[in-house]
Amino acid sequence: MNTGKYVFAQLISFLPQRVFDRFVSKYYGNKYVKHFSCWNQLLCMVFGQLTNRNSLRDLTVIINAHSSKSYHLGFGISVSKSNLSKANNKRNSKIFEEFAY
Repeated sequence: MNTGKYVFAQLISFLPQRVFDRFVSKYYGNKYVKHFSCWNQLLCMVFGQLTNRNSLRDLTVIINAHSSKSYHLGFGISVSKSNLSKANNKRNSKIFEEFAY
């Protein structure tokens, strides 16, 4: 039995999503977004930090290798390197900075 999914879910449960959503609204982070929300992006990036990934390619490879679990972990249906890269470039970093504080 793989307990990694449960450990990640427990860690994420400490993140106040309502607070994060206020920052997303403040900076219009999900404007024109259909599938890959700011919350999905945050979870992917937290997962990358916790699993010590060195690049977006490395991160997306490991997420897609466990694609049957990725939806339940909150990453969304599929995570591609280009979508994650575009999200990192286009979204205001203040959303994540203010949430971290």
